[in-house]
Amino acid sequence: MKASELTYVHRYLPPNGDDPRTLLLLHGTGGDENDLVHLGQMLAPDAGLLSPRGNVLENGAARFFRRLAEGVFDIEDLHARTKDLVAFLDTAAAQYGFDPTKVVAVGFSNGANIAGSVLLSTPRVLSGAVLFRPMVPFVPDQPVSLDGRRVYIGAGENDPIVSRRHPERLAEMLRVLGADVTLNWQPAAHALTRPDVSAAYDWLEAGRETTA
Repeated sequence: MKASELTYVHRYLPPNGDDPRTLLLLHGTGGDENDLVHLGQMLAPDAGLLSPRGNVLENGAARFFRRLAEGVFDIEDLHARTKDLVAFLDTAAAQYGFDPTKVVAVGFSNGANIAGSVLLSTPRVLSGAVLFRPMVPFVPDQPVSLDGRRVYIGAGENDPIVSRRHPERLAEMLRVLGADVTLNWQPAAHALTRPDVSAAYDWLEAGRETTA
């Protein structure tokens, strides 16, 4: 396959050691393919990193799907863009030779929301996910099985964008579908903090044998 077939502007960094996992890094609104690379290196220093840039522009800011207003998602577009991201991930695995069964999404805000959408629509492509400041992307019409999937939700107690009910409802829904969910609250707003990163690192290390 040719790199031109990969439909997202992106960066790929191969693993540095014996960690077979690949972190799929999904930035927040206004980010790009460089935004979460350092975060990924802190969370899993030896893992491969795949970091795409969202294909949707909102007033010049890159996103992974459209929204109608703050916190109001364009669900039709969300589903279409989720399929696009899944296809990109499948193609990237073939292009770069990483194991498609050992991909862990790491998403922040808008990136966390499309990662949640991938979990709820096509769980086969993710072995786990770290979701920082997520909302409930949608409620599936048909239940999917998330057995064997580990999910970390990093929420901010003082987040002015994501109300408390969203991470709580998302955690409950993922658990009902069979996922092993850790909901971690930090005394923080929407931005990530050092304790956010430290807690997610510990969680990834604890589950390394499961996802690797």
